[in-house]
Amino acid sequence: MRSKMLTVAIAAGLGLTSITTVSAQTSTKKVTVSAAELADMKAEIAALEQKVQDLESQSAAQTQAQQETAQSVQATQAQVQATQAQVAQAQQVAATKLGDTLGGTGGVKWTFGGFLAAESVYRSRDTADDVNSKFANIPFAGGTSTAPINTGSGATTTYPVTNARNDQFLYSSRQSRLSIKAEGDINDSTHVTGYYETDFLGGAQTANMNESNSYNLRVRQLWSSVDWNDYGLHLLAGQAWSLLTLDSVGITPLKEVLPPTIDAQYNAGFTWARQTQIRFVKDWDKMWWLGVSVENPQTAGIGSTAGTGTKNYATTTATVQAGNTYDTLNTVSINQIPDILVKFAADPGWGHYEVFGISRQFTTRVTPLTANGGPEATTNQTAHGDGFGFGMVLPLVPKVLDFQLSGMSGKGIGRYGSAQLNDITYTTNGAPHPLKESMALGTLTWHATDSLDVYAMGGREQEDSYLTSGVNGKPLGYGAAVLGYNNSDCLIYGAPADCTGQTRSVKEQSIGFWWKFYQGKFGRVQFGTQFSHASRQLFTDVHSNAPTAADNMFFTSFRYYPF
Repeated sequence: MRSKMLTVAIAAGLGLTSITTVSAQTSTKKVTVSAAELADMKAEIAALEQKVQDLESQSAAQTQAQQETAQSVQATQAQVQATQAQVAQAQQVAATKLGDTLGGTGGVKWTFGGFLAAESVYRSRDTADDVNSKFANIPFAGGTSTAPINTGSGATTTYPVTNARNDQFLYSSRQSRLSIKAEGDINDSTHVTGYYETDFLGGAQTANMNESNSYNLRVRQLWSSVDWNDYGLHLLAGQAWSLLTLDSVGITPLKEVLPPTIDAQYNAGFTWARQTQIRFVKDWDKMWWLGVSVENPQTAGIGSTAGTGTKNYATTTATVQAGNTYDTLNTVSINQIPDILVKFAADPGWGHYEVFGISRQFTTRVTPLTANGGPEATTNQTAHGDGFGFGMVLPLVPKVLDFQLSGMSGKGIGRYGSAQLNDITYTTNGAPHPLKESMALGTLTWHATDSLDVYAMGGREQEDSYLTSGVNGKPLGYGAAVLGYNNSDCLIYGAPADCTGQTRSVKEQSIGFWWKFYQGKFGRVQFGTQFSHASRQLFTDVHSNAPTAADNMFFTSFRYYPF
């Protein structure tokens, strides 16, 4: 039909539908076309009809091709959907199997983490530590005990026994770590998380490196949490980083900002603890945060009193022998209430900021003296400790240069610092006296490339002395020069006495880098080094001596993160 209409239109255009034109006003003329001309016109029409047919054929072919393409696309889409369904089903089956294996269900998401470590440590003064340094134990050259040695002639002499002239080297893989995180969605706004993290830095009494190098696992973290996002409420229960540990975002577990050191004791001045707690946090638009945590108490350091003043007690103690399921060669402190912490954090858009406070109580068991000098019935004595701290994380140059600063000041806060200075000493009556202390740590990290981080940090922890009077009116206390401390032989190698002062401060400066030389589908492999200069200073003695012992430490670490 279309071709016929086109033929008619062409013929009309050529004037073949009429060979006679009538003039309405004058006369009628008759035009005659020759046979040859008519034949040419017919041939031209035939050619045009053929061209029309060719165009129609091409259009039909194109239409068919489009239909075939559309069918192919639909078939491909159906195949993709079927494959996606198979993958989802396989993932569900795998999750169900894993959940069944670990005692969970298929609705739980499991995430594994951790690393395998091969590390080395060199110290210029042997503290007999592994990869976690005890900074307050840096030895002095003098003041240690001596041992009698038979010279072979029947006489004996003494030689110094000290680690101040010994350096130390060791290999260790004990910081290798494994973590497992389980996450589930109760509904669209309620989420539950469980987390377990362990390493091999536990040191049971049977652990040693004589032959088999056997060390036991220890709990680093073991907690569960529930988040109600609609209400901005968060609950955590179990062993986790203390609330006072610096965070990078809000008050959020697994967002803690730890010093990037190889040393597992981090750096002097860092405020932290990992302990069992119950924590409740409220956030407002993920910008303002308020948290309260009730945490496991422990009196970690006790400095004994000294001086000429007579004490008004027969015995006093803040610890007792460990009981069931503890190692009975150890002691645990006497505590009646938990440590209570409150923290406020803000994420205003540039940087992270936080302030916190802590309240503690200490208890001693005292046997007082009677008027005639004999002991009376024992009683409990208590004292209150507290502290205030701050922290901030500043992206000085986003993704290039970061700065972290944290610190704390208060009474009886020694256990929350890396140097582990004393929490308390004793009063004249044997009651606990919380020692004043301050600590701070600053860290600068340069992200030189995607695979190289370079850091530098400095920290300090310092205690104040305590001075009171004994029952005879003479001085009694901790750390004060008038108590009769003598440090004149601390720097003389082999001197057996006159190094009786107590630790006043610990400082440490560290530099290092981490090079992530492989990051891909097989995980991450990295190498790091750390150099630290730590120094321990004693309280000033009666001769105005405040000697310092320094330790230079060098660490290396090769780690593989498979997850």
